[in-house]
Amino acid sequence: QVQLVESGGGLVQAGGSLILSCAASGRTFSEYGMAWFRQAPGKERDVVATISGSGGTTYYADSVKGRFTISRDNAKNTVYLQMNSLKPEDTAVYYCAARYGRLSGYADQYDYWGQGTQVTVSS
Repeated sequence: QVQLVESGGGLVQAGGSLILSCAASGRTFSEYGMAWFRQAPGKERDVVATISGSGGTTYYADSVKGRFTISRDNAKNTVYLQMNSLKPEDTAVYYCAARYGRLSGYADQYDYWGQGTQVTVSS
């Protein structure tokens, strides 16, 4: 059982930066691969970035590569998404998710989800 609480969303100007945080419960946090997904109205929930339990392996969607950075602090049971050079197309609800073991880019393979946090980027 893992519970996830997201924070850090808000309204930012295009070109600005924002950092999202996801605080997780559980003593085995380091055994879970973590991911950030996002979903805009009328669109599918798509992976943004993933990170392995140790933090040694990361994956980024092509649309955010070079602009976003996923990281984790296992001592704090927290995953972060640093978002730079934000674009209006980044506007979405962002969700953190946890999956025991291997990383995955598919939403239906994740076991636990946060409530989501809205990110709005103005043009």
